[in-house]
Parts: sequence; structure tokens; C-alpha cells
Amino acid sequence: MTKWLNEVKWDEQGLVPAIAQDAETGAVLMFAWMNREALEKTAQLGEAVYWSRSRRKLWHKGEESGHTQKVLEIRTDCDSDVVLLKIEQTGGIACHTGRRSCFFHKLEKGCWQDVEPVLKDPKEIYK
Repeated sequence: MTKWLNEVKWDEQGLVPAIAQDAETGAVLMFAWMNREALEKTAQLGEAVYWSRSRRKLWHKGEESGHTQKVLEIRTDCDSDVVLLKIEQTGGIACHTGRRSCFFHKLEKGCWQDVEPVLKDPKEIYK
């Protein structure tokens, strides 16, 4: 039943890059890593589960913040070495900084500028 997991091309650490994309707007909200267990749990739960490289453990997106990601589709790229999750973002916040997207730095005139507002102070999200 998990034959499909064998078709994913895992890197030497057993990880695959995962992109979370808003299913309605197409906006890329975040990038994270998944191991085999994270991808399998994501498919089972219908909510995004990632592998935290810094904490070295599974991370159910929104477990602390409540900003879960309902997974509507799971895709891979043509080489099967990147996963794309088409999601509905609970609460409208995907980034731990309190922004809609993790991709809020934009290069303008040789400098990185913050171009998306903080929707909620992270101190209010994480206790």
C-alpha cells in the first residue's frame, strides 16, 4: 500500500524538499523537508507533517500555533525528488513570523526588503 513512497527520490539523509502552495491562489507559502514517515503521515492525516532538521523530529504544522495545513493534493515533480502540497492554510498564517508566507523578503535595489505585513505577533502565536 505504501509502494508510492518507494517512488520518491529521497536524498542521502532520507529527505525530500516539500513546497506548500495555497490551492486557491497558487501562492507559495513555505518550504520544508519531509522524511518517509512525514510524507506517509501527511497522506494519512490529510494535514501537513514535516521533518524538522533543527529539532530532528516530526513536526505537525500548526501543532503549537493552530495554523494547520489541510492537504488537498500531493504531487511530485517530473524527477520525483520534490513534493508539492496544495493546501488550505488554517488561520491564513503559514510563517512562524506571523506572516501569510515565509517568502516575504524581496530583493529591491540590491537589498532585501520585507514586503508582507505581520498578521499576528509571533509572541501571541507561540507560548
